[in-house]
Amino acid sequence: MSFLDKDYREIITKAVIGKGKKFTQATHSVSPSHRPTSILGCWVINHLYNAKKKSEDTIEVNGSYDINIWYSYNDNTKTEVVTERVTYCDYIPLGVLDENCINDDYDVICKVLQQPNCLECRIANQGNKVLVDIEREFLVQVVGETKVFVKVSTKGHQSHDDDESWDYAVTEDELGNLNPDFLESSSASRNKD
Repeated sequence: MSFLDKDYREIITKAVIGKGKKFTQATHSVSPSHRPTSILGCWVINHLYNAKKKSEDTIEVNGSYDINIWYSYNDNTKTEVVTERVTYCDYIPLGVLDENCINDDYDVICKVLQQPNCLECRIANQGNKVLVDIEREFLVQVVGETKVFVKVSTKGHQSHDDDESWDYAVTEDELGNLNPDFLESSSASRNKD
């Protein structure tokens, strides 16, 4: 019996062998150069991140973003924008993990489900710092090589000739009913409506 006579074949392919998702809320303290009177606006920009496999069931996402706070000071007579660069490290556990991987060579795909976003920006009780609540969410996938078993038909594949499957002859009656000016007649009927 040859290898080709078997009912199943093994196919080696890349597949998603692990998935994980994590939502994070964090509070950052920003120290402006003046004592703030009120907060006029807050936004998060310049988000950068990368992901790598930390352990068998954990992905590490390292990133950074800029927090910009527009505030008033000197009894609401002057304004200023303060910018602070924040770094973070999120550990995302893999909720789904397939142990049937051929080797230890993995690719990690990380997708942002929720970009870092300001939930609340407030002046701290002491009055000289601003507290910013930020949310973010990631989805990670681990791609590795695995085996797939495929059942092979013992009868083999039967091909059909292209001529047989497209054997639709046009009759003289059908050709006589064609309107060669169908574009003009369809636009004229639309203009009437």
